[in-house]
Amino acid sequence: MEQAERGERILEAAGELLLAWGYRRVTIDEIARRAKVGKGTVYLHWKTKESLLLAVVLRVQSRSHQRQLARMRSDPLEILPSRALRGHFLDFLGEPVLRALYTDDVDILGRLNDTAKTELAELIAQGDRAMRRHLEVLREHGLVRDDMAVHHQQYALMAMATGFFTSEALLSDRAPDDPEARAEILAHTVRSALETSPGSGAGVDLGADPGVSLGADPASGGVRLAAAAGAAAPEVIALYEHLAELSAQEMRRQVRS
Repeated sequence: MEQAERGERILEAAGELLLAWGYRRVTIDEIARRAKVGKGTVYLHWKTKESLLLAVVLRVQSRSHQRQLARMRSDPLEILPSRALRGHFLDFLGEPVLRALYTDDVDILGRLNDTAKTELAELIAQGDRAMRRHLEVLREHGLVRDDMAVHHQQYALMAMATGFFTSEALLSDRAPDDPEARAEILAHTVRSALETSPGSGAGVDLGADPGVSLGADPASGGVRLAAAAGAAAPEVIALYEHLAELSAQEMRRQVRS
């Protein structure tokens, strides 16, 4: 337990310094000083600065995966692309390391981003496969449109996410001040582009729940939507449980054996 707590303290210190100073300026000496451990203790856990800072990135991503899984387990409607991406966007806003990662912030990450793309190539590929299967499952249950190829839908979803994430830096002076409002605009955009449920068409209040639209019976539409999402949820959740376990394995791999 003491070793695990010490490792968490080192990760916390490394993350704080990464954000404050950027990859190039962070040293193992400063991480050890911030974590109140000896420099040798840091090397007992991680072989290099790169492996330690990569573990920082994995730790933040793991927290986001766990929050996503918690939302899906508590409400099957969270498997819908609009709801899933809305939650991920709010996670992104709350995690500075995630923001740096998704916006390719060279000042903070330096060459760590390139290292992550190389070291985590299989994990990234598995994430892509999970997303594609996620969309396939939703299509099988009539929750996502089937008028374009699934890999085109996956590309569209990733492009929408990238656009909204990078807009946080590029369009901050023109965006709504309320993060929830920005997240709901993203959800509405995804819902309109990909989903088949009532509420995905025009004339929907941005604040309305998916499944409720003007001119539709909210009760029957909501019941059908909930039933379909409930049927699809177990397989979708299993996909992301597997991804979370692979992420945990990769984090363990970065630790000195």
